[in-house]
Amino acid sequence: MEQKSEKKDSRLIPVLREGVAVIQMIFFKEMKNIISKNQPDLDIVSQTMLTGAITNELFGSNNPEEKFQNFRKQHRGIIEQELLNLPTKLPNLIAPLSDALRVQTLCDNQEGIDSTHILKQANSCNILSAEREIPLPSAFMETVRKLGKEYNLLIPPVEFDHSEEQGLLQ
Repeated sequence: MEQKSEKKDSRLIPVLREGVAVIQMIFFKEMKNIISKNQPDLDIVSQTMLTGAITNELFGSNNPEEKFQNFRKQHRGIIEQELLNLPTKLPNLIAPLSDALRVQTLCDNQEGIDSTHILKQANSCNILSAEREIPLPSAFMETVRKLGKEYNLLIPPVEFDHSEEQGLLQ
């Protein structure tokens, strides 16, 4: 029986990670618009790199390549300021971001990775909506599909075995 449960989890985790990636892409799109308005002095490549650095910072996935690390260090103040401004600049994305970060941390935990620092950082920037609970996978994916459709980032529907959801959250 244990083996069957592990197999279900291994199917559920990639689907949830794909959902997190969709929210990440939506965030990147919205952030790119903000950066192009707030940082008109930067060329398009630098604006894109800054948007990527902010996205990576939020989701805890910083690019280890030296040129990206140097860029991140040079623009640390802007990155932090933009993260702090998210609740006022992108209020409509706070709930999906909060859910995506929680789901990402949950997936990481299932794979033996401690990424609670991502939630702490999000909380310190007022991005983590305290009143929201960890969403059930089916509810999270429903939100992802709805937003994905709005942003023309379609993902195919996935049928969930609701017993998988309960096992993941325990």
